[in-house]
Amino acid sequence: MRCMSEQQKQHRPIRSYVLRQGRLTPGQDNAFERLWPLWGVDFVDGQHLDLRDLFDNDHPLVVEIGFGNGESLAHYAQNAPHINYVGIEVHRPGVGHLLLKIEEFELSNVRVIRHDAAEILQAMPDNSLAGVMLFFPDPWHKKKHRKRRILQPAFMQQMARLISKGGIFHAATDWEDYARQMMQVVSQSAQFENIAGPDNFCERPDERPLTKFEQRGQRLGHGVWDLVFKKTGG
Repeated sequence: MRCMSEQQKQHRPIRSYVLRQGRLTPGQDNAFERLWPLWGVDFVDGQHLDLRDLFDNDHPLVVEIGFGNGESLAHYAQNAPHINYVGIEVHRPGVGHLLLKIEEFELSNVRVIRHDAAEILQAMPDNSLAGVMLFFPDPWHKKKHRKRRILQPAFMQQMARLISKGGIFHAATDWEDYARQMMQVVSQSAQFENIAGPDNFCERPDERPLTKFEQRGQRLGHGVWDLVFKKTGG
């Protein structure tokens, strides 16, 4: 049995997710075999990664962190062919589902990375993104687990470094407590401006599609909170 030293435990990064492998459908499993070589991006820890190099054009680049099953990302890419999208997700079934959507919609402006988003962000160059989307991240609703929430001050420091001036950070959650924390953390970044006004949440933008999960929540009376901030600093 491999044991971890106290020093290793202290330096082990706090993950914002739990890796739930899930079961691949036959179609998703087949997608990895056929489509990952076309649209997937293999990442090695420590490498420099400029996502703009993944496309044969200089279109604006938007990243979605934790895209779930990829339905929203596929929708964005289908409706905005002039924008390049990179989706980052650790769960294999969701990745397989998005690969199938890329094939179904014949999308050429999407690439997929299956890796920890924190390590991907660290490997990317400054001012390389036109936007970042963070939709319905794990809320870690227990108070003792809130340190695992991805949207923390250090995360916003990365957003300020990566998003170019005029770019957009768009987050959404269906947990009001997390929404309030998100608003507080993002508002503290001097380089971003709330397009809805100080401390105001946005109505869901037309371009963000309703997910099946969100539609179910609406029927049950659950709220959803969108935050849209624009990078105004250099």
